[in-house]
Amino acid sequence: MAVAQPNKRILSIQSHVVSGYVGNKAATFPMQIHGYEVDTINSVQLCNHTGYNVFQGQVLNANELRVLSDGLKANDINYYSHLLTGYVGSKSFLKEVIQVVKELRETNPNIIFVCDPVMGDHGKFYVPEELMSIYRDELLPLANMITPNQFEAELLSGQKITDEKSALDAMQRLHEKGVQTVVLSSIPSETNGKLVSYGTTVIDGKKTGCKIEYPALDCQFTGTGDLFSALLLVWSHKHPSNLQLALEKTLSGMQAVLQRTLTDAQGMLFAFLISHFMPFEFS
Repeated sequence: MAVAQPNKRILSIQSHVVSGYVGNKAATFPMQIHGYEVDTINSVQLCNHTGYNVFQGQVLNANELRVLSDGLKANDINYYSHLLTGYVGSKSFLKEVIQVVKELRETNPNIIFVCDPVMGDHGKFYVPEELMSIYRDELLPLANMITPNQFEAELLSGQKITDEKSALDAMQRLHEKGVQTVVLSSIPSETNGKLVSYGTTVIDGKKTGCKIEYPALDCQFTGTGDLFSALLLVWSHKHPSNLQLALEKTLSGMQAVLQRTLTDAQGMLFAFLISHFMPFEFS
């Protein structure tokens, strides 16, 4: 078995579901196929994602995260090149994540922390609202990169996003919290019905940015933000001085996965309709 390079070891802290692909189930495999060793800690364990009428399971707390983190440390296997965080379901767990970040930085001062501040979408929270201030005031200043959606960027920056200028203003406010790279995963285009992703990064006091438009597929997906953050972690590591290229490759991978998912779903629906409603002839 090949041993992962020291600069390609990731700790991913986010959700786990039995059915479906969100959180760690959406993020782990894409990072592994790029040659990264991925260790996972689940912030929750649910039967399915929270978009279903019923979702139930366990929400981990600070003590449970501490036990896992202490075990890694005791065995001297807590050296990571990257930390990725996503969905967290409780205040105590998120507060403990802050301590984990600090401890991992003591082990590896050069660790890259990618924070997806998962709180909600389309104006609706799907985590406790009290998590917002913890992200804004305590976790973001520790992150190298953040990947909020429009709703999350508005919450964290206090800036309503209505156009490109307000999007960039919101991103600047997030930079002022100490974040080096801010990537706004998607907002509607002002002109053509597509989606737009913006990225800005500050290196040696100089800020550069990029903007990429891409097609909006006529379907509702879950787990896309988790896949987006995982792919962006990989490609920004491979292209550390070229955010434009990293974001292009991230969105290209996203589009390929989503288009394949949509095509397969349409094929399954067609097969179902044929098998249930096509008339049969009996001799």
